[in-house]
Amino acid sequence: MKKLRAAIVGYGNIGHYVLDAILASPDFEVAGIVRRDPANVPDEIKQYPVAKTVKELNDVDVAILCTPTRSVETYAKECLAAGINTVDSYDIHGGIVNLRKELDAVAKANNTVSIISAGWDPGTDSMIRSMFEFMAPKGVTYTNFGPGMSMGHTVAVKAIKGVKAALSMTIPLGTSIHRRMVYIEVEDGYKFDEVAAAIKADDYFAHDETHVTQVDSVDSLIDMGHGVNMVRKGVSGTTQNQLLDFNMKINNPALTAQVLVASARAAMKQRPGAYTMIEVPIIDYIYGDKEALIKKLV
Repeated sequence: MKKLRAAIVGYGNIGHYVLDAILASPDFEVAGIVRRDPANVPDEIKQYPVAKTVKELNDVDVAILCTPTRSVETYAKECLAAGINTVDSYDIHGGIVNLRKELDAVAKANNTVSIISAGWDPGTDSMIRSMFEFMAPKGVTYTNFGPGMSMGHTVAVKAIKGVKAALSMTIPLGTSIHRRMVYIEVEDGYKFDEVAAAIKADDYFAHDETHVTQVDSVDSLIDMGHGVNMVRKGVSGTTQNQLLDFNMKINNPALTAQVLVASARAAMKQRPGAYTMIEVPIIDYIYGDKEALIKKLV
C-alpha cells in the first residue's frame, strides 16, 4: 500500500500532535515539516525534512495546516496552487463561507482539494449539529464550550502588540453564551489597560463577555483540556419534546490534530474543490476497507 505523504505546516501545539497522529496512522507517512525557522529544529523532528516552504519538500500529497487561523487562506492558496491538497482548522465561524468560496476557486483551477475548518468546532461538532437538525428539524440547538483552553483565542491574544504570553479560557454560561477569561503577561514598555482594551476589541472577543487579567506566569495556568455540550430540544415529525444531548471532555490540540489527519485522508477521495466537513461522506475519514467498515459500523 502506498502511504499518503503529509506535510505538517507549522509545528506548534497542534503540529506536535499532528505528528503523533500521522505516526499512529498506518496509511500515512511524514513528507516533511514546514517551519518559519528551518534552522531551529527540535530533536523530535530532526529525522524528517524541515523546510521554510512546502514547495521545498518532495512528493507531498496533502498539507496539514497548523497555522494561526488568520494565516490559513494564504498558506492554503499557496499549497493548492502548487498541486497539493490541504486541510486546516480555521475557526472563525463567520468567515467560513467566504474562505470556502476563495479556496474552491483555487482548488478547482489546480485540480486539488481543500477541506476547511477541520477541527472539532467548527468540524466534528458541525457534523453532530447537522445530525441533530435532521433528527429533529424543528427546534433549537445550544452549543456550550468548555470550561477549557481555546487554542484559537489564545493564538489571537498572542498576536496583539504588548502581549508576552497568553491563555484564553472559555467558560460556558449556558444557551450558547460564553465568558472569555484571558490571562496575559505584558511586554516591557506596554500598559496593561491599553493591551486589555485591544484584546477586548479583537473580533475573537468583541462579541462575548471578556475579562483580561495580568499574571506573573501564564505557563503555570495552562491546561489544554476542553470540552463541549450540545443540546437540541425539538420536534420529529409532529412529535414534540425530543431532547438530543452530546457531551465530550477532551485534550484540545490532540483531538484537533486527529481530526485534521482524518480529514487529510478524506481529502484524497474528493473531487477538486473546497469542502467543509459536513459535505464529505463520514466513511471517507476512516482508515480501512469500505465494505469492512460498513459491516462493522452500520
